[in-house]
Amino acid sequence: MQRIRLRYTKRGRLRFTSHRDFQRAFERALRRAEVPMAYSAGFTPHPKVSYANAAPTGTGSEAEYLEIALTQARDPEKLRLLLDESLPAGLDVVDAVEARTSGLADRLTASVWELRLDGVDPAEVGRAVAAFNAAEAVEVQRTTKNGLRTFDARPAVVQLETHSEPADRPTEQPCAILRLVVRHVTPAVRPDDVLSGLRAVADLAPPVPAAVTRLAQGLLDEETGTVTDPLAPDREAAEAHSKAEPTAAAKAPA
Repeated sequence: MQRIRLRYTKRGRLRFTSHRDFQRAFERALRRAEVPMAYSAGFTPHPKVSYANAAPTGTGSEAEYLEIALTQARDPEKLRLLLDESLPAGLDVVDAVEARTSGLADRLTASVWELRLDGVDPAEVGRAVAAFNAAEAVEVQRTTKNGLRTFDARPAVVQLETHSEPADRPTEQPCAILRLVVRHVTPAVRPDDVLSGLRAVADLAPPVPAAVTRLAQGLLDEETGTVTDPLAPDREAAEAHSKAEPTAAAKAPA
């Protein structure tokens, strides 16, 4: 059995697809691409696909991850191309590696998010961000299946700062860009919780819903506050294996 780890995106209108919608589309893509999938046992076998920390419905993402199990070995890059061609535009498979290490989900400890706030003065957002960062606690509320829940969103936020609007995307209306690094904790702190926190500490209320995109997710470097590529250990292990093969062949007896 071979395991392949994939990074895929949710772009444009496809950001409104739910996780279940993506699951159905991906399983159809597996069949179209004739991927030799391993299946679970039991009365209703299903393809062995492990999804990790999917983004909420309505948010875009450049960094969604999953792992598939195969019954026959395949070249990861060729498999990526086949799956990408079999998925609709916007759901794009952008990276693939053979799983040579354990614990992919354990390496997804933080996310980097971008929040675009149309119609909001960047100076106003800057003041709100300063108030949020200075606060010791920022209590927010979220409706769950068990009712309204109140929790502190501040400890999960590693970094919150403003960014300038790209020069190639001029707009007549003001627009503020936020960059957010958040730890994956329980309960999960999502970008909309941070927006609720900005409303609570600085009365910031964007006139239209924020456009939210996950830029990255992976292991959090506590010293620098950056998020590392979770597939890097698999790439490094594959490179070390490829270097070791010629050496082993040279040492083999004739």
